[in-house]
Amino acid sequence: MKQYRWSFLVISLSLLSIQACSHAPLPQETAWSQPVAGEISLHRGEHAVLAGEWEYEEGGMVVPLRLDRFGNGSYDFKDGRFRTDLFTDHRWAGAWAQRENDREGGFEITLSPDYSEGDGRWWYTRIEGDNAPTKAGGRFHVMKVQSIVDNQPFHTDPPAH
Repeated sequence: MKQYRWSFLVISLSLLSIQACSHAPLPQETAWSQPVAGEISLHRGEHAVLAGEWEYEEGGMVVPLRLDRFGNGSYDFKDGRFRTDLFTDHRWAGAWAQRENDREGGFEITLSPDYSEGDGRWWYTRIEGDNAPTKAGGRFHVMKVQSIVDNQPFHTDPPAH
């Protein structure tokens, strides 16, 4: 009887192990670390360049981007996230991810002389389980709608008298 219990236990554990390994893995989730303030070459007064709301326009579709002072934030399309990795002179580059359709990629933007708008391109770095996608990205335009410094609106115009 003792031998029977032991055999039953071994067979049961083996079957559980086989079943556990047969499930498809969960979608890969990117770890989005916030850059350390020193990693972005901005002085405190320049933070207004990135902070606030931007409009992303591609092919007639406009999507608002809400960014913090380091250029990190979110957008509503496909539960998107936006991360700035490089901001120097008028070049802005980083990464994006969309949880809803399990896609990630990169972007680069060349901003206008006054930093109020820019033209960019984006590409994929992952589509679901494919970490080397060949699907093409696209081109887009961004425009600054509202600036925010220390969670307060930033106005470039002097107050009206």
